[in-house]
Amino acid sequence: MSRTRLSLWLQPDSENHRGVAQFTEASPRLRDEIIVHALSVLLCIFFLTHFATAASIPAPSLLKAAAEARAKGYIFETSHDEIVAKAKTEGRLRVLSGLDQQANSAIRDAFKKRYPFIEVHVEEIPVEAGQRLLLEMRTGKPGNWDVNHLAIDLYPEYLPYQKKFDILGMAREGVLNIPAQMVDPANRNVVALGSDIQVIAYNTKLLPAALIPEQWTDFLRPELKGRKFVADIRTTAIASFVPAWGLEKTLEFARNLAAQKPVWARGYTRVAAGLVAGEHKLFFGPTYGSVRRAQAKDPSGSLGIKVLEPVPTRIGDAHAVQEKAGNPYAALLWLEFQAGPEGQKILDDAIPYGASVYASATVQAQLTAGKKLSLVDWSHFTKMQEYMGKTFEAYGFPKAER
Repeated sequence: MSRTRLSLWLQPDSENHRGVAQFTEASPRLRDEIIVHALSVLLCIFFLTHFATAASIPAPSLLKAAAEARAKGYIFETSHDEIVAKAKTEGRLRVLSGLDQQANSAIRDAFKKRYPFIEVHVEEIPVEAGQRLLLEMRTGKPGNWDVNHLAIDLYPEYLPYQKKFDILGMAREGVLNIPAQMVDPANRNVVALGSDIQVIAYNTKLLPAALIPEQWTDFLRPELKGRKFVADIRTTAIASFVPAWGLEKTLEFARNLAAQKPVWARGYTRVAAGLVAGEHKLFFGPTYGSVRRAQAKDPSGSLGIKVLEPVPTRIGDAHAVQEKAGNPYAALLWLEFQAGPEGQKILDDAIPYGASVYASATVQAQLTAGKKLSLVDWSHFTKMQEYMGKTFEAYGFPKAER
């Protein structure tokens, strides 16, 4: 039926008849066409209205997660758009970061491109400043920071001063684009943005191929006894075996390693440089990133690296939104950005190789794929100081006499 005919039939007043009369006198076929057309229009309007409304209603699982979180005293936002809108109202952000300034600057610049309406100020917190920051938090004067770093040795003491966002719940429900494994499951509001893996390094020109360890226990072979390799007196690497081996086996290994009488040193970067210079042949347990940085400065190409199983892997760079944050929603976006693909790529490039093993595209995730890990995850994170203390005792260093 043409638009002209239809308009004549529906026109209330015409030269001869009113619309109702026209409709009444219409042929049954024509009348049916008009009814079908009208019903189609009404159905389209109904479905468009229904689905538009349904799209704006959070899923039942999301509403349930939000209700459970709020019942436990957590803040739970059900919409990412709402978080962005609140951050836009705040308009600024102050971050006290555990990362170095090169990484912070790169992340800040990328973050501002994503959220140009947020003014960002980022500072690196020195290692020795962690205690001072905690004291400021306790006195209620935390320096107007929105995001802060949680030092591992003071981690439990920081927790009461962090805002109770249910970051874990929002990550699981897709409100925040953060891998859920990055978030502390016990406290739900702290994110570990990076990780480290421990490897072995060696001078390819000085160490015979037959002496390159294939497994960690190869360091206990007789031919490697007597200053044949370097071990760091800081026991981070060996303490990271506890998740895979248990504490007792790890302590036994530490005692046997010390009995090999290695060259004791301190500092991954310095020892790696010594390998390049030919001062040493083999290094037990440096971080992957430290060796890769040394390789980049090695014109001879003599520095080798190898990943042994179980791969000692540690989460790190714990950050959270501070309890007294003036810009908490901008802070949430900052944490999400760093945990997301773009932020993790920057951490891999800027640190380098320091992004999280939990982010699938990172160097560490790809390097350890399919390998057995000794993973210092959240269940071991706060116990690392204990593990390191006990493994250091197992080394049996002489104690100073009074």
